[in-house]
Amino acid sequence: MDSLAAVAAEAAACTHCAAHLPLGPRPVFRVSPTARLLIVGQAPGTRVHATGIPWNDPSGDRLRDWMGLDRDRFYDVARVAIVPMGFCYPGQDTAGGDKPPRPECAPLWHPRLLALMPAVELTLLVGSYAQARYRGPARRRSMTDTVRAFREHLPDYLALPHPSWRNTAWLKRNPWFAEDVVPELRRRVAALCGEPM
Repeated sequence: MDSLAAVAAEAAACTHCAAHLPLGPRPVFRVSPTARLLIVGQAPGTRVHATGIPWNDPSGDRLRDWMGLDRDRFYDVARVAIVPMGFCYPGQDTAGGDKPPRPECAPLWHPRLLALMPAVELTLLVGSYAQARYRGPARRRSMTDTVRAFREHLPDYLALPHPSWRNTAWLKRNPWFAEDVVPELRRRVAALCGEPM
């Protein structure tokens, strides 16, 4: 049986989608056999691609704020694993946003990596791509409805919108997210990763 370190090394060297990646492959993820919290987001942006550090951008700042974690605890891989739907920057779409995660990535790597992380107790599903993969028919018709029904997915999963600046208007239109979801998120994260900041 493969070890987590061996599978992670394979994933880090992956070039499966190289022909489709405008900046070339640079898989960005973090795994650990002791992590109790798993974050499944979309795919790295250009800043994350450049640094190789997941969520190292304004979206990550907002996500950490929602979670009640400082950078040190967020990047403590012994407690927090980060396995996005796409490990590499997928390029820009015609509207100026990022393209969706490459569809080959999650089926290729998630089952192998997650099978070797038995300590995970809660998975944060950040955005509609993660929610579609991990909730399938259990998710609601829209990302908004899936996040609003977050209690239905607990204790194993907690659905979140993507923390991108593009969702600032969504956050203003949906104050229940800050009132209901964020406190529950912080409570559960604190139980797994230490006291809130």
